[in-house]
Amino acid sequence: MIGGTGEEGFGLSLRLGKAGHRVIIGSRSADKGASRAADALGILGDGVRVEGTTNEDAAAAAELVVVTVPFAGQAEIYRSIKPAVSAGKIVLDATSPLATAVGGRAWQVVRPWHGSAAEQARAILDKGVRVVAGLHTIAAEALQAIDTPIESDVLVCGGDPDAKEIAGSLIEDIPNLRWVDCGDLSMARISETLTALLVGVNRTYKVHDSGFRVVGRDAWGSPPR
Repeated sequence: MIGGTGEEGFGLSLRLGKAGHRVIIGSRSADKGASRAADALGILGDGVRVEGTTNEDAAAAAELVVVTVPFAGQAEIYRSIKPAVSAGKIVLDATSPLATAVGGRAWQVVRPWHGSAAEQARAILDKGVRVVAGLHTIAAEALQAIDTPIESDVLVCGGDPDAKEIAGSLIEDIPNLRWVDCGDLSMARISETLTALLVGVNRTYKVHDSGFRVVGRDAWGSPPR
């Protein structure tokens, strides 16, 4: 969990740890990563597998790398973990290009040079790394309320169907979450901006966990091939 000491990453660490996954919380500082892992263990109790270390060591050890960092620091973080992310590894990027990165508001967005934050990540990493975008519409507050089901779907984008399916199966291990295949990685140019839309909805209605449900099917997941 790269950026797992932040609110979104920590909430996702709690949910995945509770679901039985081994979670490695990464941070710029090994001590901070270990401290946040101890916080997670204090919440989840015995029998879970959560540990903390540096972002680089977490990326090297993870089978699937989840990146939950602010857009302002995304490029720097990806450059730091690039040597640890080998070809074939799946990276699930949850970065939203909010205007807070340039002094703006959280309900405004900026347009990355590559089109989306996920496409920027793909441009930085080595060829062969399988980048998937998702989790932009799941609020940190909802993730951290671990005893409350999350009422939202997860929009997943990427050019590798198998990578999307693997990331989607991880998402669906969190009770009540469903993943929806939204097409190629370029579709993240749309899905990433929905974070700002939901921030605006939350402000208007004075809530913290608005989300999206996609209708039309009882189940989504992997589309027919």
